[in-house]
Amino acid sequence: MSQEDYDLLLRCLNREVAAEYLMYRRYAPKMFAICLRYAGNEMEAEDILQNGFLRLFTHLHQFRFKGSLEGWIRKIFVTTAINYYRMYFKFRREDEFSTALKDATITPEILSAISTQELLDMIHSLPPGYRTIFNMYVIEEYNHKEIAGMLGISVGTSKSQLHRAKSAVRQMIEKRGL
Repeated sequence: MSQEDYDLLLRCLNREVAAEYLMYRRYAPKMFAICLRYAGNEMEAEDILQNGFLRLFTHLHQFRFKGSLEGWIRKIFVTTAINYYRMYFKFRREDEFSTALKDATITPEILSAISTQELLDMIHSLPPGYRTIFNMYVIEEYNHKEIAGMLGISVGTSKSQLHRAKSAVRQMIEKRGL
């Protein structure tokens, strides 16, 4: 941790409003990007962002001054986004899907043919369950057991939701003729 982060953290722990504002300004853009990946729209992302900062400042005393402050903050925001999702949406059980989608592998060649923004837009358009699992597995790099534990679902449900998310993205890519 840099000396600057250390000093800022100590000031925030002393409840200095100016330091809290500085922390917000420093980390809000990166954390908002995380929130957007989980939210259905910008308004939901803003709600998650505000809830995340409330959690951050409430639990700041739990930071152990080991490792990356930004990494620790990132975990708070991922957890906040997941909790937001769990509060407002429910996963559909595997047996509620009438048909299974075909296996879809998204090759590097296909990914190189679309822009990052196009891919993010596709992921953002996924149903909340698919989007959450996709983000946690592909972007946050949680394994299925961790995802299942965090969301209160089975490992099989996590795997099937990821499979369906990849299939849905693949179908969107195919519709664009790529």
